[in-house]
Amino acid sequence: MSPRTITLLVVLTAAALASWYLARSNRPAEVDEAPYDTTHRGYYLKSARILGTGEDGSLLYEIEAAYAEQVAKNRIEFTDVRIRYSPGSAIPWTVNADEATLQEGAPTIALRGFVKILNSGATSAEDIEIRTQYLELDPENFIAETEERVQIRFGTRSVTATGMLASLNDDRIELKSNVRGKIVP
Repeated sequence: MSPRTITLLVVLTAAALASWYLARSNRPAEVDEAPYDTTHRGYYLKSARILGTGEDGSLLYEIEAAYAEQVAKNRIEFTDVRIRYSPGSAIPWTVNADEATLQEGAPTIALRGFVKILNSGATSAEDIEIRTQYLELDPENFIAETEERVQIRFGTRSVTATGMLASLNDDRIELKSNVRGKIVP
């Protein structure tokens, strides 16, 4: 081999090593984090419909919501909620709310926002409407309870109070305090 060939090989080897080093140093640093969060966030449903059953397995009530999302392992949040009892249960009450929370293991559904309970069944002489900002509903025991201000309207009559306990299967409402009413024949 001639000195010229040896020099050319040394220069080419140096150029190859230099280009490898520059390419390695210009490479973007490897990201330790994934581009998205790989943690399981739960599920979400649009136009959700959840069915609740009684002890015998028959349909007792249904929860319809515009949107439902599992926000924690044991908690589901609903928006634009309507809860109706099945026709077989003979409970004529319907519950509507802006938001609701269903907690695993808890018998109650917490309803928030504009909460309205409506009874328009054949057993009632007039429609009865209950309004409040917060309500806890135990759908399996037909109990609705709140410590907040409630307004109850039946026909042209109206009663307001602070706190209420309603037994939906007995059509019985117990007002707790600060009861005021307007009863006109």
